[in-house]
Amino acid sequence: MRLIAVGGDDARLIACQRAYFAEISERFGVAFDPKAGESEDISNARQWHVLALADGGEPIGCGSLRDLGDKVGEIKRVWVSRQARGRGIAGRLMDRLENVAKEAGFSALRLDTHGSLSEARAMYLKRGYREIARYNDNPYAQHWFEKAL
Repeated sequence: MRLIAVGGDDARLIACQRAYFAEISERFGVAFDPKAGESEDISNARQWHVLALADGGEPIGCGSLRDLGDKVGEIKRVWVSRQARGRGIAGRLMDRLENVAKEAGFSALRLDTHGSLSEARAMYLKRGYREIARYNDNPYAQHWFEKAL
């Protein structure tokens, strides 16, 4: 498995994100709209994207980072395919995104998640994120986190 940086228009990233959207639509019990709660300013922010590729080159996970301003970054859409779970890939994606954030000069990272994603919440807490008050308008989020870098 290897991690690579890609652009937001990379077909492999788009395929991973579509798989993520389909899975969370199923888990949330509603059709997920990735633009819900987004302002135009945030959707046009500086972004970084990372893909996890299996040894054969097929994408098995992804994650993104975007600039919220004021030296704060936001981690978005960390996902690993069902068949690749349990191998520490999500942690490696988070490591890479956190390192990119440090290199970009961010002093803190934020993220949000839905209450049904208990495994994600557990991972964030284990990584040193602490729950904070709502910081965005994401209609799917029920938990908000921040970590100082």
